Amino acid sequence: MSKRLPVILIIIAAAALASWFSFFSKEGEKVEPIAEKPGLIRVFTPRPNQAISSPLIIEGEARGYWFFEATFPVVLTNWDGLIIAQHYAQAQDEWMTEEYVPFKAVLEFESPAFPGADENHFSRRGYLILQKSNPSGLPEYDDALEIPIWFK
Repeated sequence: MSKRLPVILIIIAAAALASWFSFFSKEGEKVEPIAEKPGLIRVFTPRPNQAISSPLIIEGEARGYWFFEATFPVVLTNWDGLIIAQHYAQAQDEWMTEEYVPFKAVLEFESPAFPGADENHFSRRGYLILQKSNPSGLPEYDDALEIPIWFK
């Protein structure tokens, strides 16, 4: 029985390490999606509540039906909903599918002014909004993923 104890401890340690490595990448970043609408869209970067600056690179994957003509709208707002930047995310692969399609977008913007605001002040908050393409304009086909962010 005493010979089994070291083997059991080694197995437990190996399982713990494997679990840790599957959850984190080299620099402590999660490798799983960090913001998502299950079954529709997954965003890998930026993370929720991350401090951002321009240019903001947005990467993830969405079901093909989230796109129209290989794009969907991306909007960046300040804390009270004022649009700071808007552009389109572009499919990085064939988008006419029901499977997940990788996308990328780059937003360039000027950070809102924060006179006297410390780094945790509410006015430094904002939202990144990834909107489902809706060429029909019908509200029943609207959908979006909102990710809270902080401006640097």
